[in-house]
Amino acid sequence: MMDSLPWLTGFAPIHSAQITHLILGSFPSETSLARQQYYGHAQNQFWRLMGAILDEPLSAMDYPARTETLLAHRVGVWDVYSGCERSGSLDSAIRQGQLNPLSMLFERSPHLRYVAFNGKAAAKAGQGHIAVNIETRTLPSSSPAYTLSFDKKLQQWQAFFDLQHG
Repeated sequence: MMDSLPWLTGFAPIHSAQITHLILGSFPSETSLARQQYYGHAQNQFWRLMGAILDEPLSAMDYPARTETLLAHRVGVWDVYSGCERSGSLDSAIRQGQLNPLSMLFERSPHLRYVAFNGKAAAKAGQGHIAVNIETRTLPSSSPAYTLSFDKKLQQWQAFFDLQHG
């Protein structure tokens, strides 16, 4: 008989009514949950990617400054799942995933036009829950488990943020 997995609870969104772009991950890693920070694992490339895109030293900032800087650039962060059962940190290990109320966030974000899924697992779970007037992209995961080079990830992430100018 298998032991039941613990129920894990994710984070509130990094959000303001002014966001134009939203990055949706799947669910925080064990390290992120322990640190109570989005993308809290040192090997995750999220803060490095966003720092390069926004031309801000995000990796050198403390967590509150990172989140304030994202919001100053009108970028929000959330996860597709609000909670799940999972052993380890891999998306493939997520069980009984409970979706976040994405439509509620969209209603509170009148300027939101672009949603990027941070990886294929987030896209698979969240794609059918995005408001029709919002453009979506699936970006290569910032996770160290996804081995595409940083430069190739950055190129695709940058293209997502260039949409507002297109």
